[in-house]
Amino acid sequence: MAGETVVTVVGNLTDDPELRLTASGDAVAHFTVASTPRTFDRQSNEWRDAETLFLRCSVWRQEAEHVAESLTRGTRVIVQGRLRQRTYETREGERRTVVELEADEIGPSLRFAGATIVKPPHTGAPAGSRPAAGDPFTPPDGGERPVPAASGHQAPQEETDPF
Repeated sequence: MAGETVVTVVGNLTDDPELRLTASGDAVAHFTVASTPRTFDRQSNEWRDAETLFLRCSVWRQEAEHVAESLTRGTRVIVQGRLRQRTYETREGERRTVVELEADEIGPSLRFAGATIVKPPHTGAPAGSRPAAGDPFTPPDGGERPVPAASGHQAPQEETDPF
């Protein structure tokens, strides 16, 4: 949507994501990302940590389930989403305002670690339905694509001009 504030945050999860279901049955996962900017001080020849930003995040539906299954406390993540401001009243009657990140995309950072991607079976279509016409990723029979056997020759590579 136009006018929304989209941000990307890189940091570490402060705890395991907490998965809950809403009254309507939608899954939502909440987690906090701690991001500490570092700068190099040339005079002292050492790295300096700035103040840590703790940003509360939420992610919805199937992505929430993936986050809760895949990510744990301490995992370095990249989160992109929209900032949301919310006002609420405490039990004592005080009004408070918080800024949270509603995540559109989240994944592990591969800067200091590796990851194995596991794609779950597609659950968007009812069982027995046919894939959408022209879907390049699903075979016409709806089954798995065969993995080509390793062979001794390679496909020709396109030549590109480096300049």
